[in-house]
Amino acid sequence: MHWNFGDILDALPQVIPLDAPAFIHGDRTLTWGETTRRSNNLARAMRTRGARAGDKVAFYMRNRPEYGEVLAACFKARLVHVNVNYRYKPDEVFYIFDDSDAQTVIYGSEFRDTILQLKDRLSKVVTFVEIGDDGAGAPFAEAYEALATAGDGAPLGIERSPDDLLFIYTGGTTGMPKGVMWRHHDLRDAQLDALRRLGPAPETLEGHLDFIRASGPGSRTLPACPIMHGTGLITAVSCMMNGGCVVTLESPSFDADELWSVVSHWKVQSIAIVGDAFAKPMLRALDEAPERYDTSSLVSIVSSGVMWSREVKAGLLRHIPQVTLMDSFGASEALGFGMSAMTKDGEVRTATFQIGPRCKVFDEDELPVEPGSGQPGIIAMGGPIPLGYYKDPEKTAKTFRTIGGQRYSIPGDWCTVEADGALTLLGRGSACINTAGEKVYPEEVEEALKTHPGVDDALVVGVPDDKWGQAVTGVVVLSSGVGFDEDELRRHVRATLAGYKTPKRILVARVPLRASNGKADYKTVAEFARRDLGLA
Repeated sequence: MHWNFGDILDALPQVIPLDAPAFIHGDRTLTWGETTRRSNNLARAMRTRGARAGDKVAFYMRNRPEYGEVLAACFKARLVHVNVNYRYKPDEVFYIFDDSDAQTVIYGSEFRDTILQLKDRLSKVVTFVEIGDDGAGAPFAEAYEALATAGDGAPLGIERSPDDLLFIYTGGTTGMPKGVMWRHHDLRDAQLDALRRLGPAPETLEGHLDFIRASGPGSRTLPACPIMHGTGLITAVSCMMNGGCVVTLESPSFDADELWSVVSHWKVQSIAIVGDAFAKPMLRALDEAPERYDTSSLVSIVSSGVMWSREVKAGLLRHIPQVTLMDSFGASEALGFGMSAMTKDGEVRTATFQIGPRCKVFDEDELPVEPGSGQPGIIAMGGPIPLGYYKDPEKTAKTFRTIGGQRYSIPGDWCTVEADGALTLLGRGSACINTAGEKVYPEEVEEALKTHPGVDDALVVGVPDDKWGQAVTGVVVLSSGVGFDEDELRRHVRATLAGYKTPKRILVARVPLRASNGKADYKTVAEFARRDLGLA
């Protein structure tokens, strides 16, 4: 079977009620019937305006139903999704538009000023489409709603390919953002691996439709993280392919009380988050008002991208005992490195994952790491992986390597392998700190800091040091009302980690530690630490 997301979407009306919700956002509900017609109209409109198979469409918007509609339209029209981080400054936005060779730009009206500022530089862009929230669009932009409602909503009736592409632009830890190129077939195959681990999975389109006929449409899923990042995007795509409902929040920044209100009102079954940056506020909201929200519909909370601490999981399970809390270890460059699950009946250690069936762990000489040896290694994913980075053969060669005749995706995450095959994540190699010849992986120290009751969040970076080469330095966000005692925090870390891993200095953050998707912003934090210590 050769998978294509557009073909799946064309087939879904055969097996799901057309009045079932596809997207919910505040008081807006779009049914699958409406979504099918509107996305067909949008797909046809983009092709009519010159977009051809393989052309790129830039998505410059927050979480909203239009993100899913345009995604469906791109799949159907054989166009390539390009995510744009709405937190970027204008020159950074220009870089994504230009680097991706975007032919069409679809943006929310709140970003009109940036588009107006960049328009004359965007010579590759043919069509601008504005999602109008205020009724006044840019003079050169077409109105989104007009395109979505013009036409008969009929399927395009075109032949598609498993080689059709989807891009995920990822900032990584260093350098300019890179466009990860996923073939539809490979991404779908990678998503199915999670199902295969639980039992038989549908391997053909007809089998997929039979699965939905038997089990019903997919769940109501709430990506709490931005869809313009990999975790939110892949969560939304998976939900859409199962005929489920993508529920999104209205607030421009994450609001835990809004999330629980939406879960309660719309009977959400699954939530996608990115680690403690989301989970801690969620737990705090439940602790403050344990009877306010109805969470009985919730079946799972899935985190991906960063480590999710055991203590916070345990706190959530006190309030939602029926839920399964899942850690998915993956990256924009590969899915399914590992998975861990925690329920009220069983705990897991922070950053410990059961290795995926297509994973290997290699040392620096590209030799397999012996399980139980304690030797750190770099994790590699075989099987369905991306083609590489768009227009960047050098970075592609570094990340997508052939070892022993097998092509692997190796984004740079280091781990140890236990005797039973479990992985303990150490962190991204590019963030590794070399202090007097010893390697220190920031996440291990961060987790030790975050177990202190007075610490809400923490990042650990290396700063230049004449004696150590790099000095391990912690930057913390303290809980409300807690005083800062640097020596106490250092003693807390030293109680569980080796002395050389204990931060030489700990600073109170005066910059955000994380980006909008919850991932660590090591670059900004390292710059802050150097300035604060007089090293900049």
